[in-house]
Amino acid sequence: MNQSQDASFQAGQAKGQTQEKANQTLDKASNTVQSAKESCQESGNQMMAKAQEAADAVKDKVGSNN
Repeated sequence: MNQSQDASFQAGQAKGQTQEKANQTLDKASNTVQSAKESCQESGNQMMAKAQEAADAVKDKVGSNN
């Protein structure tokens, strides 16, 4: 292998490694975003449930939940 071929080979290896690292970084970012989304959805569901409980408690107090 001559110097030109060796340099080309090394450049190709570096490009492949860079692409793999970029893909891994994107996968990690995607997983982080998905986790945050699920966490927000769960928090929202908990808030809605608590709000419904509070509304039902008020209705019970004023007697309009019959």
